[in-house]
Amino acid sequence: MNWNTLLSTRRHQPGSAPTLFRSHDRSQFQRDYDRMIFSSPFRRLQNKTQVFPLPGNVFVHNRLTHSLEVASVGRSLGSKIAQLVREREQVNPPEIIEEIGTIVSTACLAHDLGNPPFGHSGEEAISDFFLEGEGQFLRKMLTDEEWEDISHFEGNANAFRLLTHTFNGRRPGGYTMTYTTLASIVKYPHESKAATKGHKYGFFQSEKETFREIADSLGLIRLNEQPLRYARHPLVYLVEAADDICYQIMDIEDSHKLKILSYDETTEALLNFYDKEEDKEDVKTIARTRKIVTDKNEYIAFLRAGIINKLINACAERFCQDYDAIMTGSFEGSLVNHLDGTLKVAYDACTELAYTRIYHTGIVTQIQIAGFKILATLLKEYIDAILKPGTYYARNILSIMPEQYKVQQEDSLYTKIQTVTDYVSGMTDSYALNLYRKIKGIDLPEIR
Repeated sequence: MNWNTLLSTRRHQPGSAPTLFRSHDRSQFQRDYDRMIFSSPFRRLQNKTQVFPLPGNVFVHNRLTHSLEVASVGRSLGSKIAQLVREREQVNPPEIIEEIGTIVSTACLAHDLGNPPFGHSGEEAISDFFLEGEGQFLRKMLTDEEWEDISHFEGNANAFRLLTHTFNGRRPGGYTMTYTTLASIVKYPHESKAATKGHKYGFFQSEKETFREIADSLGLIRLNEQPLRYARHPLVYLVEAADDICYQIMDIEDSHKLKILSYDETTEALLNFYDKEEDKEDVKTIARTRKIVTDKNEYIAFLRAGIINKLINACAERFCQDYDAIMTGSFEGSLVNHLDGTLKVAYDACTELAYTRIYHTGIVTQIQIAGFKILATLLKEYIDAILKPGTYYARNILSIMPEQYKVQQEDSLYTKIQTVTDYVSGMTDSYALNLYRKIKGIDLPEIR
């Protein structure tokens, strides 16, 4: 792959062509970043669960704060790799290389846009409705490819759809982002039929040709045609690494604040990232800081900051070492999974700790149970309504859908189901809960 085509300012919009690198004192990639920050889907992330329910008295991460932190780490990674590209490649214009940090940061902001409410279980809840729940009867009405999309809902593919699909009443091309930014978001550049059982994919059938156009324009390596599969855009590895670094380390910190992990357990898990011999100076600094900082949360935040910096440097070094494999599409796995030594052992230990002590704790399980019930109910009510839109109840329930999600009578069944899923997956936790209560008659609007 070649950076002269990988870094493109062409936008996803009808009749688009490569645009000027700079416009109104901002590069095209800076415009992408600003567009993402001010978008409604990004703002809605503030009321979507990351891992833990959103409590009133203890601050933990939601999807918004997580995405902002990932973007910060992504910018650092991108800036480091820009230096490598500058040294090894001839890119025109040369200044476009300086925007790699901005591109990665923007993709990081968008990486969770397609995730439904109620944390990681939201994807499972939507898939379960079609695979095991009341949506099973739809299987015989859809093609194999459409059914794979519907029955294995994927937040990554949904993020790409959210940014590129033309919703009712909206301008063509979705958010009309640059091709490079859009490709940097797609962690799994293949369709659902190409995903092995239980694994993820990057785009629905409805956006298949859109992704093909973007990938071919950027010169991504096509690995297979049927089913369609491409090699990743190189910057995807940096977006993925930023996400891996943040969610694993921040979940440990949040667990301490919620008293799921004790102070001693938390500090032990974090100190394991430092080798007593290789990191002698860092170990001395940590010991001095521990004597000064008596606030336990502040000390853990100090440790966390140092670890994130170590992981950024290690992932950037890994990218440089495997640069040729990444550029030829032969690199497999994530940058974090290719770490070694003390960092690898400590990171794997945190992963094990998260799955055994954090992700299956009571408060997390409760939000997952509630999410399954709420999302299944909303999907059933709205799919029933779009299948029989002439009934009194259907007309009423469909009337409260926002204009952008209105289905058209001539739409295919696949498109109609996608529209309902667009609506439900885009909801915040509180919106989904309130709508569920109203539909079930548990709560009624106030009569004034």
